[in-house]
Amino acid sequence: MRTRVKICGITRPEDALAAAQLGADAIGLVFYPKSPRYVEASQAAEIISVIPPFMTTVALFLDAQKDVIQEVLSTVPVDLLQFHGDECPTDCGTFGRPYIKAIGMKGGVDAQAYAATYPDAQGYLLDSHAVGEAGGTGTSLDWSSLPKLKKPVILAGGLRPENVAEAVQQSRPYAVDISSGVESSPGIKDKALMKAFISEVKKADEY
Repeated sequence: MRTRVKICGITRPEDALAAAQLGADAIGLVFYPKSPRYVEASQAAEIISVIPPFMTTVALFLDAQKDVIQEVLSTVPVDLLQFHGDECPTDCGTFGRPYIKAIGMKGGVDAQAYAATYPDAQGYLLDSHAVGEAGGTGTSLDWSSLPKLKKPVILAGGLRPENVAEAVQQSRPYAVDISSGVESSPGIKDKALMKAFISEVKKADEY
């Protein structure tokens, strides 16, 4: 099966368009104000306006108030939600969008038990931070010993063009998610790095 690619932390329309042209399957927009990749709703709408058909747009939230999420969704036509904090499982499914739930693997969390508390999630993003943290630490997981979950797994945390092939070959995730590993500075994507990353994922899929 082909490994999907999500480029997260997009802050500029030109980076979103480049990701699409290079073959990314999804982009991520960060609505967490403390992140250096945070985007306002108007900025996100401008980014989405350049996205071609059949590319998924993902909105990332971390313990945001429900009214804040609703306000974003009223003006930004995203396809999928991504929750990174301690959001209530019931609340995650109340926004009229499918969602994925991030699971921070630091500290020996029981990922299977944690995932079971979000049964209506479409998939689970495994990251190297602790549960409830924002991610973006640049630290890698032990790809050879990831838990087997009942729904698609998105692999994140410390991925770069030079290590993603190994990560894919060892863990065979449904998708990989990268942000800082393809940047020239926080929030500014490097087209050459995105191209190299996607190319390495494709190579890994051939083995």
